[in-house]
Amino acid sequence: MSKFELKLPRMGESVAEATLTSWLKEVGDTIEMDEAIFEIATDKVDSEVPSEVDGVLIEKCFDVDDIVKVGQTVAIIQVGGDVDVSDASSTSNVVEEPEPVLEEMVAVAESAVMHARAETSTVRLNGDSDRFYSPLVKNIAKEEGISFEVLETISGTGKDGRVTKDDILNYIKNGASKPAQQVAAPERVVIQDKVDAPQPVVAPVEVAEPEPTVAVNSAPPVSRVNIPAPEKPKMQVSRGDEVIPMTRMGKLIAKHMNDSISTSAHVQSFIEVDVTNIVTWRNKIKDAFFKSEGEKFTFTPIFMEAVAKALKKYPMMNISVDGDTVIKKKNINIGMAAALPDGNLIVPVIKNADQLNLTGIAKVVNDLANRSRNNALKPDEVQGGTYTVTNVGTFGSVFGTPIINQPQVGILALGAIRKIPSVIETSEGDVIAIRSKMYLSHSYDHRVVNGALGSMFAKAVADYLEGWDVNREV
Repeated sequence: MSKFELKLPRMGESVAEATLTSWLKEVGDTIEMDEAIFEIATDKVDSEVPSEVDGVLIEKCFDVDDIVKVGQTVAIIQVGGDVDVSDASSTSNVVEEPEPVLEEMVAVAESAVMHARAETSTVRLNGDSDRFYSPLVKNIAKEEGISFEVLETISGTGKDGRVTKDDILNYIKNGASKPAQQVAAPERVVIQDKVDAPQPVVAPVEVAEPEPTVAVNSAPPVSRVNIPAPEKPKMQVSRGDEVIPMTRMGKLIAKHMNDSISTSAHVQSFIEVDVTNIVTWRNKIKDAFFKSEGEKFTFTPIFMEAVAKALKKYPMMNISVDGDTVIKKKNINIGMAAALPDGNLIVPVIKNADQLNLTGIAKVVNDLANRSRNNALKPDEVQGGTYTVTNVGTFGSVFGTPIINQPQVGILALGAIRKIPSVIETSEGDVIAIRSKMYLSHSYDHRVVNGALGSMFAKAVADYLEGWDVNREV
């Protein structure tokens, strides 16, 4: 018999950790190869992690809601032969017998101290916030008497602005106070406001000679303790109102949208496109395509091909911003925003879209859309996008102002195709005819994309669509 360590697999270049959301198997359960054992969640997608071997689960290395890094062992599986789960669990929980009297007294004392600390602490670390705090940071905050409101004001240097262990320790080192010290702080502030005459109450000996240490000691507590964190306005819930908690993915989407607005200088350009030729051509080939490929042919692959061509022509739209530098992407990976049944949104990515023909794009689009709705996407399939397309016309919208999917610099919204009267120029003069038209709404990051480039890119997509060959093969 041998033991197999099931580790958290690699889930894309930019994914370094995930949250364990649920265990699908319990200790002692028999597991088959490729059978899902637990579920994880990243910033982009939820996913199941399957077993790589047949065996019996004998140990869980993490609890639900724990943060697991890529490559860490999450579960241990006994491979081959009969397994005595009770023996396995007992060996993992072996504890040396303590000294009967001394160790018991120490344990009781430590328990009493921790209980007293918990009873007397006024720290609240369960406030309503979208900001993530690791268990280690929360424990340090609790031990040091740092309230949730103060914790919210600490600048984080970790990923997505997270507060790291070093951040909170530096905060404490630079003058953070414990609850008992915080109570005394206001007295010092009031007295400092009246330093016109010696104050024997504050410093009976040193009051006549202002020492540098007095100024140093008084300044940090004033700046840190007496600036209350801004309170979020409380919503009033009336009788009959239904309070619906946001899902984990909903919270992540809300945070990403808010972060994008505060990161990029959003600018929009709009252009109307005559897609009459495309509508006519698709109606002509869609039945034959279904018979030959067994899949539906929608308008989406056509738009994706047009965007890929435009990105090839204007590569400075296929970039991302990293501080004071611009990263020009080699691959053209187009994300397509897909609505989920629960109302949330996910953006699977068509990798190397410029290297696929129209049939290939159609197959990838259908596959990603179907697996998005069934929550069957792999983490790597929602990573690495360099530009995004969203089809707001699916829901009847004529145009929109989409929010950029960071760290990209552009996103194109496809409006609904409508039949409208339009002026057509002919050799015999202008005529009015019924044409199929739509709007393209292009949002781009004005920090690095000026109006000329943003508009030329949208015009390139429009020209490609309007110039569609009605005699083209798929």
